[in-house]
Amino acid sequence: MQILAQQLVDGVLIGLVYSLLAIGLTLIWGVMNVLNFAHGEFLMIGMFLSYWLYTLAGVDPLFSIPLNAVALFLLGMFIYRFIISKVMTGPPLAQLVVTFGVSIFLANFAAFIWTPNYRFIGHTIFSGTWHLSGIILSVPKVISSVGSILTSGAVFWFLRHTRTGKAILAVEMDREAALIMGINTERINSLSFGIGSALVGVAGALLATHYYIYPFVGGTFGLICFCIVALGGFGSIEGAFIAGIIVGVVQTVGGYLFDPAYKVAIVFLMYLITVWIRPQGLRG
Repeated sequence: MQILAQQLVDGVLIGLVYSLLAIGLTLIWGVMNVLNFAHGEFLMIGMFLSYWLYTLAGVDPLFSIPLNAVALFLLGMFIYRFIISKVMTGPPLAQLVVTFGVSIFLANFAAFIWTPNYRFIGHTIFSGTWHLSGIILSVPKVISSVGSILTSGAVFWFLRHTRTGKAILAVEMDREAALIMGINTERINSLSFGIGSALVGVAGALLATHYYIYPFVGGTFGLICFCIVALGGFGSIEGAFIAGIIVGVVQTVGGYLFDPAYKVAIVFLMYLITVWIRPQGLRG
């Protein structure tokens, strides 16, 4: 039982980070109706940014969170303005191909300039473990989960208590009605893509404290994010948050009960069963 409890705790901790990643992806989908296949690669860039700031300037990954958020926000705005906006009025397949192309380019460009080698930040200001009733808590993972909760809470507050946030929700609910009411939907698209990318930058800094960093790390997290967004309900931020925790727990506990090699397959099996019963997702 103690080992199972350990797996549950670990699942919740990684699930909270998944939730933050999925919120960024579902925000983009809800507002723009576009699946950003480069979401995982944005995470990779955020992780590398934290790594190089730590290696070259001695900046702890947690202190690099604001820099990551700003850098990924600007990158997201740039990619939307000069690439994705060009195909927004085109067929949906063109939008998918464009984001998929950005994903392939970013991953391979990173491998070209940084090599495919694995990197790891061995020591941060929050290192070590805590022992609580026989359960071992990794301090970096706990800090990452707390950071994810705070960031997710800030997003919820922003969307519901600011003028811009309410405009984003209005466009998500009904784009045509929002346009009639005078909301600049093109500006909202750009902001939403930038905010979604900034959230990935925050998650990248948090993950860099305890996860291996390499150019193709985004592929793994990207697939899991798509599963979480679909499980929670496309466009539902609350659903993404809940589904992220569920996926984290299922992944870790499933890997313990069966085999770690099958933990991702177990997640997708759970997703298939869920959408078979409830196609719109948990909160769709």
